Amino acid sequence: MILQNWKTNSTTFLCYLFSTYIPLANDLHLVYDGLMRKILKEKGYKATPARLAILEVLSKNKLPMDAESIFKKLKNKKINEATVYRTLSSLEEGEILKRVDLRKNSAYFELNTEHHHHIVCTNCNELEDFENKEIEKVLEHIVLKSSKFKNIKEHSLELFGLCRACA
Repeated sequence: MILQNWKTNSTTFLCYLFSTYIPLANDLHLVYDGLMRKILKEKGYKATPARLAILEVLSKNKLPMDAESIFKKLKNKKINEATVYRTLSSLEEGEILKRVDLRKNSAYFELNTEHHHHIVCTNCNELEDFENKEIEKVLEHIVLKSSKFKNIKEHSLELFGLCRACA
């Protein structure tokens, strides 16, 4: 009923949205927290506050981050810099995080989720994720044609150039 009359009573509609979706956001946070705890447990890690906080920062950022940037976002959580570095290294070893080579002075990390690649602007450091099934097919073909390799366990592809704003 409320959704059908949203044009005639926008206040009611907004109240409906906020009453429905704000608790939903809290529920999603609980689901996410539970999922991260489960992933950590499956990989043999305890769900420490530092691990959960680092995973949350990386999840919210959605792009690779270096340890210094993660540390800055965690200052109010009282997690020291050494803990951030140790945790990143540990979670990378456990394949929860993936290291990304962005040709910078620091190591960058992101959640080890669906396979994708990156395009990086060499001028302003703009970064964009991309997926391309054709690239994956070409890589499979390369392995099939290889005289020395039977399979590839993993690969990384970062493209470097100028973004539209810098070109």
